[in-house]
Amino acid sequence: MLKIAFHPIYKHSLPEGHRFPMLKYELLPEQLLYEGTCTEANFFKPETPSDTHILNVHTKDYYQDLKQLTLDKRAARKIGFPLSSVLVEREVIIADGSIKASEYALEYGIAMNIAGGTHHAYTNRGEAFCLLNDQAISARYLQDKGLVHKILIVDLDVHQGNGTAEIFQNDTSVFTFSMHGKSNYPFKKEMSDLDIALENDTDDDTYLNILYDILPKLIKQEEPDFIYYLSGVDVIATDKLGKLGLTLNGCKTRDQFVLSTCKSHNIPVMCSMGGGYSPDIKTIVEAHANTYRLAQEIFF
Repeated sequence: MLKIAFHPIYKHSLPEGHRFPMLKYELLPEQLLYEGTCTEANFFKPETPSDTHILNVHTKDYYQDLKQLTLDKRAARKIGFPLSSVLVEREVIIADGSIKASEYALEYGIAMNIAGGTHHAYTNRGEAFCLLNDQAISARYLQDKGLVHKILIVDLDVHQGNGTAEIFQNDTSVFTFSMHGKSNYPFKKEMSDLDIALENDTDDDTYLNILYDILPKLIKQEEPDFIYYLSGVDVIATDKLGKLGLTLNGCKTRDQFVLSTCKSHNIPVMCSMGGGYSPDIKTIVEAHANTYRLAQEIFF
């Protein structure tokens, strides 16, 4: 059964001025239920995880400053949201959603988190609406429990996974692969294990041909026993914060290839949604919904 992390705090904790396109956290599960792709049984409600899991990735000082709302003003500005206790609680619960989804992925082959993909969070700071790095926290959790050994992170959000790259920069047990817009944020990139920086307006064929070539080679080379997939839909040409040129169908084909590749290699995959900022909310919801439809089609 496809298991999907969702909590009401995903959609109710963001400040005024930041609620579009965050409406997707409310509309996406409604769409999946309405069309019959999912039932209520597919969804589970994450909770508050042990601080230990978060501190395996983030520094104690940074995490304490988040919880106590004592970040200095400059660090808080980098996050982009006004810092609040409910915002920190939201990020902590998102992390638990990805932890539990990772365990479900080991059981069922795949699992999802409606939120997550907070790949701009570093060990000791947050950036660009990311406070805690959910996939990094989950990866460490699986390894610490002895459930997996080698992890491949496939980050296909339009923005480089700079925080993820920094967290695992000296860790050969986690291979970080980021394929992103060359001229997109972050303008000072970190060094992933493999970075592919794409030119503005990269179209479906160019994008997909690169991915078709790279991903199977990485799996053969690294032999991961678990994959994290950051399936941001801000690669679509209509995206306000992206500069690539994919169509909605190209984005769907991307997801189909990644998920089918995981399935054919019998590698469990956990998906966090990442970004999506097209001006029409229907485009965002449709692009994300495609990922869930494909997960059901390919794995179940």
